[in-house]
Amino acid sequence: MSYLLSRKSIVPQWLIAPGPDDEDLDYMLQAAVRAPDHGWIRPWRFIVIQGEAKEKMADLFEKALLARKPDATAEEIEKERGKPLRAPLLVTVAVKKTDDKPDIPMNERVLSGGAAAQNILLAAHEKGYGAMWVTGTPAYDPVIKAGLNLGEEDQIVGFIYIGTPDREGKERNRPDPAEYTIHWNG
Repeated sequence: MSYLLSRKSIVPQWLIAPGPDDEDLDYMLQAAVRAPDHGWIRPWRFIVIQGEAKEKMADLFEKALLARKPDATAEEIEKERGKPLRAPLLVTVAVKKTDDKPDIPMNERVLSGGAAAQNILLAAHEKGYGAMWVTGTPAYDPVIKAGLNLGEEDQIVGFIYIGTPDREGKERNRPDPAEYTIHWNG
Protein backbone atom coordinates (compact mmCIF):
# COMPACT_ATOMS: atom_id res chain seq x y z
CA MET A 1 0.00 0.00 0.00
CA SER A 2 1.30 3.45 -0.85
CA TYR A 3 2.38 5.86 1.85
CA LEU A 4 -0.51 8.10 0.79
CA LEU A 5 -3.12 5.45 1.59
CA SER A 6 -1.37 4.26 4.74
CA ARG A 7 -1.19 7.67 6.45
CA LYS A 8 -3.05 7.99 9.73
CA SER A 9 -3.03 10.39 12.62
CA ILE A 10 -0.87 9.43 15.58
CA VAL A 11 -2.01 10.79 18.95
CA PRO A 12 0.54 13.43 20.09
CA GLN A 13 1.14 11.59 23.38
CA TRP A 14 2.44 8.64 21.31
CA LEU A 15 5.06 10.78 19.57
CA ILE A 16 8.50 10.58 21.13
CA ALA A 17 12.05 11.63 20.29
CA PRO A 18 13.68 11.73 17.96
CA GLY A 19 11.74 14.32 16.07
CA PRO A 20 12.67 15.36 12.56
CA ASP A 21 16.22 16.59 12.03
CA ASP A 22 16.79 19.81 10.08
CA GLU A 23 16.95 17.99 6.75
CA ASP A 24 13.66 16.15 7.30
CA LEU A 25 11.97 19.31 8.60
CA ASP A 26 13.14 21.19 5.52
CA TYR A 27 11.69 18.41 3.34
CA MET A 28 8.32 18.77 5.08
CA LEU A 29 8.32 22.54 4.64
CA GLN A 30 9.35 22.16 0.98
CA ALA A 31 6.29 19.94 0.56
CA ALA A 32 4.13 22.51 2.35
CA VAL A 33 4.98 25.36 -0.02
CA ARG A 34 3.84 23.23 -2.94
CA ALA A 35 0.24 23.63 -1.81
CA PRO A 36 -2.18 25.20 -4.28
CA ASP A 37 -2.04 28.97 -3.90
CA HIS A 38 -4.51 31.18 -5.78
CA GLY A 39 -2.72 34.31 -6.97
CA TRP A 40 0.68 33.17 -5.72
CA ILE A 41 0.17 35.20 -2.56
CA ARG A 42 1.91 32.60 -0.40
CA PRO A 43 -0.32 33.21 2.63
CA TRP A 44 1.16 30.46 4.79
CA ARG A 45 3.40 30.87 7.80
CA PHE A 46 5.06 27.88 9.45
CA ILE A 47 5.99 28.54 13.06
CA VAL A 48 8.40 25.81 14.16
CA ILE A 49 8.39 25.16 17.89
CA GLN A 50 10.91 22.74 19.37
CA GLY A 51 13.37 22.42 22.21
CA GLU A 52 13.16 25.19 24.81
CA ALA A 53 10.62 27.08 22.72
CA LYS A 54 8.04 24.43 23.66
CA GLU A 55 8.20 25.66 27.29
CA LYS A 56 7.58 29.22 26.08
CA MET A 57 4.64 27.93 24.08
CA ALA A 58 3.36 26.20 27.23
CA ASP A 59 3.56 29.60 28.98
CA LEU A 60 1.58 31.15 26.12
CA PHE A 61 -1.08 28.43 26.31
CA GLU A 62 -1.39 29.05 30.06
CA LYS A 63 -1.66 32.82 29.55
CA ALA A 64 -4.38 32.31 26.94
CA LEU A 65 -6.31 29.92 29.18
CA LEU A 66 -6.21 32.38 32.09
CA ALA A 67 -7.43 35.19 29.80
CA ARG A 68 -10.37 33.00 28.76
CA LYS A 69 -10.97 31.51 32.18
CA PRO A 70 -9.39 33.46 35.06
CA ASP A 71 -10.65 30.91 37.60
CA ALA A 72 -9.06 27.91 35.86
CA THR A 73 -8.09 25.14 38.24
CA ALA A 74 -4.52 23.96 38.70
CA GLU A 75 -5.48 20.78 36.85
CA GLU A 76 -6.86 22.74 33.89
CA ILE A 77 -3.73 24.90 33.77
CA GLU A 78 -1.47 21.84 33.87
CA LYS A 79 -3.45 20.18 31.08
CA GLU A 80 -3.28 23.30 28.90
CA ARG A 81 0.46 23.76 29.54
CA GLY A 82 1.05 20.16 28.52
CA LYS A 83 -0.43 20.53 25.05
CA PRO A 84 2.61 22.01 23.27
CA LEU A 85 4.93 19.60 25.11
CA ARG A 86 3.36 16.39 23.81
CA ALA A 87 5.68 15.78 20.84
CA PRO A 88 9.27 16.61 19.89
CA LEU A 89 8.19 19.09 17.21
CA LEU A 90 5.21 21.37 16.87
CA VAL A 91 4.58 23.26 13.63
CA THR A 92 1.90 25.92 13.79
CA VAL A 93 0.42 26.51 10.34
CA ALA A 94 -1.13 29.94 9.95
CA VAL A 95 -2.28 32.14 7.09
CA LYS A 96 -1.70 35.85 6.83
CA LYS A 97 -4.32 38.26 5.55
CA THR A 98 -2.14 40.37 3.31
CA ASP A 99 -3.30 43.28 1.20
CA ASP A 100 -1.15 42.22 -1.76
CA LYS A 101 -4.19 40.91 -3.61
CA PRO A 102 -7.30 41.88 -1.62
CA ASP A 103 -9.57 40.28 -4.23
CA ILE A 104 -8.48 36.81 -3.08
CA PRO A 105 -10.89 35.86 -0.27
CA MET A 106 -9.63 34.73 3.11
CA ASN A 107 -11.29 31.34 2.73
CA GLU A 108 -9.08 30.60 -0.30
CA ARG A 109 -6.04 31.54 1.77
CA VAL A 110 -7.17 29.22 4.56
CA LEU A 111 -7.78 26.41 2.07
CA SER A 112 -4.22 26.89 0.82
CA GLY A 113 -3.00 26.74 4.43
CA GLY A 114 -4.95 23.53 4.93
CA ALA A 115 -3.38 22.03 1.83
CA ALA A 116 0.06 23.05 3.12
CA ALA A 117 -0.70 21.41 6.48
CA GLN A 118 -1.80 18.21 4.73
CA ASN A 119 1.42 18.21 2.71
CA ILE A 120 3.40 18.43 5.97
CA LEU A 121 1.48 15.43 7.32
CA LEU A 122 2.14 13.42 4.16
CA ALA A 123 5.83 14.35 4.06
CA ALA A 124 6.23 13.45 7.74
CA HIS A 125 4.62 10.06 7.09
CA GLU A 126 6.82 9.50 4.04
CA LYS A 127 9.90 10.15 6.20
CA GLY A 128 8.71 7.64 8.82
CA TYR A 129 7.40 10.06 11.44
CA GLY A 130 4.03 10.11 13.08
CA ALA A 131 2.01 13.30 13.05
CA MET A 132 -1.33 14.73 14.02
CA TRP A 133 -3.08 17.96 13.05
CA VAL A 134 -4.89 19.56 16.00
CA THR A 135 -6.93 22.74 16.29
CA GLY A 136 -9.10 23.24 19.37
CA THR A 137 -9.60 26.46 21.29
CA PRO A 138 -5.94 27.59 21.12
CA ALA A 139 -6.14 27.79 17.31
CA TYR A 140 -8.79 30.51 17.61
CA ASP A 141 -7.44 32.31 20.66
CA PRO A 142 -6.38 35.96 20.17
CA VAL A 143 -3.74 35.66 22.92
CA ILE A 144 -2.11 32.73 21.11
CA LYS A 145 -2.22 34.58 17.79
CA ALA A 146 -0.69 37.71 19.29
CA GLY A 147 1.99 35.64 21.05
CA LEU A 148 2.93 34.13 17.68
CA ASN A 149 3.09 37.60 16.06
CA LEU A 150 -0.04 37.01 14.02
CA GLY A 151 -2.55 39.75 13.38
CA GLU A 152 -6.20 39.69 14.41
CA GLU A 153 -7.25 38.96 10.83
CA ASP A 154 -4.72 36.13 10.44
CA GLN A 155 -5.82 32.56 11.12
CA ILE A 156 -4.18 29.56 12.67
CA VAL A 157 -5.02 26.57 10.50
CA GLY A 158 -3.71 24.09 13.05
CA PHE A 159 -0.93 22.76 15.20
CA ILE A 160 0.91 19.80 13.70
CA TYR A 161 2.59 17.52 16.23
CA ILE A 162 5.44 15.46 14.77
CA GLY A 163 7.70 12.80 16.27
CA THR A 164 8.60 9.14 16.23
CA PRO A 165 5.58 6.99 17.03
CA ASP A 166 6.10 4.72 20.03
CA ARG A 167 3.15 2.57 18.92
CA GLU A 168 1.04 1.98 15.86
CA GLY A 169 -1.77 4.45 15.33
CA LYS A 170 -5.32 3.22 15.25
CA GLU A 171 -6.60 2.45 11.79
CA ARG A 172 -9.97 3.99 11.26
CA ASN A 173 -12.66 2.34 9.25
CA ARG A 174 -12.40 4.42 6.09
CA PRO A 175 -15.53 4.95 4.04
CA ASP A 176 -15.98 3.92 0.46
CA PRO A 177 -15.41 7.06 -1.63
CA ALA A 178 -18.33 6.02 -3.84
CA GLU A 179 -20.66 6.95 -0.97
CA TYR A 180 -19.49 10.56 -1.27
CA THR A 181 -19.07 10.83 -5.02
CA ILE A 182 -21.55 12.22 -7.50
CA HIS A 183 -20.93 11.84 -11.20
CA TRP A 184 -22.76 14.88 -12.49
CA ASN A 185 -23.96 14.80 -16.07
CA GLY A 186 -25.74 18.12 -16.31
